[in-house]
Amino acid sequence: MYKLLLAIRYLLRRRITLLAIMAVMLCVFMVVIVMTVMIGLVDDFTKKNHEFFSDCIISTDSLVGFAHYQPFLEELDKQQFVAASAPVLKSVAMLTVPGQEENMIFEIMGIDVKRHIKATNFAETIYYHADNPENVFMPPYDQTLDGCVIGIEKVSSRDSVTGEYYHRPTPSRTRIEISTFPLTAKGSLAKAGTDVVNSKFFYYSDDCHSGIVRLDESMIYLPLETVQKLCAEGREKRITAIFIKFAKGENIDTATDKVRGLWEDFVKSKQDNKYANLFETVTVQRWFDYRRHSIAPMQKEQTMMTLLFAMLGIITVFIIMVVFYMIISHKSKDIGILKSIGISPGGIIQIFSMFAVMIGAIGSFIGTAAGCAVLVKANELEDWVYLKYGHQVWDRNIYAIGDIPNNIEIHVITIIIGCAILACLIGALIPSFQAARRRPAEILQVDQL
Repeated sequence: MYKLLLAIRYLLRRRITLLAIMAVMLCVFMVVIVMTVMIGLVDDFTKKNHEFFSDCIISTDSLVGFAHYQPFLEELDKQQFVAASAPVLKSVAMLTVPGQEENMIFEIMGIDVKRHIKATNFAETIYYHADNPENVFMPPYDQTLDGCVIGIEKVSSRDSVTGEYYHRPTPSRTRIEISTFPLTAKGSLAKAGTDVVNSKFFYYSDDCHSGIVRLDESMIYLPLETVQKLCAEGREKRITAIFIKFAKGENIDTATDKVRGLWEDFVKSKQDNKYANLFETVTVQRWFDYRRHSIAPMQKEQTMMTLLFAMLGIITVFIIMVVFYMIISHKSKDIGILKSIGISPGGIIQIFSMFAVMIGAIGSFIGTAAGCAVLVKANELEDWVYLKYGHQVWDRNIYAIGDIPNNIEIHVITIIIGCAILACLIGALIPSFQAARRRPAEILQVDQL
């Protein structure tokens, strides 16, 4: 009991302890805010990728794609662990707006709408046809026209404060021409001479806001059969991917292995068919592996941020160490008296360890409370700063976020507090150990009294 009372007395009587508490508080305050926002951004981006590309993807990087996919879709439909599957054909096209001389290069994605909205969250990303997504390729102003869905970054601007995209009551009657270079099954151009491209006019029928910037600024969605006619020659229809959504409760890794086994058996059964060689480049992957090239950079940034704050924690350790050296140097008489009445070196270390834990606990709890308070009001504070000074932390015309992520994770807060207290203990360890080693006779010399 006396050890705890002494630790409390040192905490209350020494003003220098405020320096240590403030160092811990500021460190924890910054870590709580930055890590919460960073984790929120990474989690949100990861979630959007998962929802948009489903659980498992059978795909090829070749623009030629692969054939004979329809029987495999039928096989997937029979599997109880598969909730839905959707064929996809991705390619590159040139977009021309009549009246403008500039041509733009876009990616095009051909989708089977009825299947796609069951396998992915595509229905949640469109605006004008949110209530009837199956008719997304029918322009509201004339349903007899061939429609297309364009990434929202190319057809709408954002409010610089709220991040909301502007939408008209109905999509504008915009006609675009999409031109592609059709390929044979061998990967060569299917046409030659002056008629090397396939071109077709489409009308803007809706926009897609996936939340994935690269897609929202460079992707056009079209009916699968239309893209197959534009991008391939021959009777055998080809695709570049199959998006698969697993039944609720299924483990993605286990289910992906099952799909891989089904695909390998399917490929073996088609070895004697025409275009069977196209299966050689096809892979079966989890959604995360399929999108690793996009998600990994953000995760690396999160890791680098964590390392930077680890370095900040090391600085905190040295601050605590200096504070304890100063406190112990002024409390040498107390230490000598305690050792002279029989307190063991371990007891001395325990006293200052309790002292360190108190500093860490108080500083971290104050820093956490302040950080959480800022996070709860983060978006309101940003709006106030913008209205008052015209400055915005995240310009919504540049960043894809809407609100600043401020979802407070209890396990993250717990780890931060635990690390702060541990840093204080480490910082106090060397001074405490040195104080515990000193002999009472050495400490209680006359010139020390």
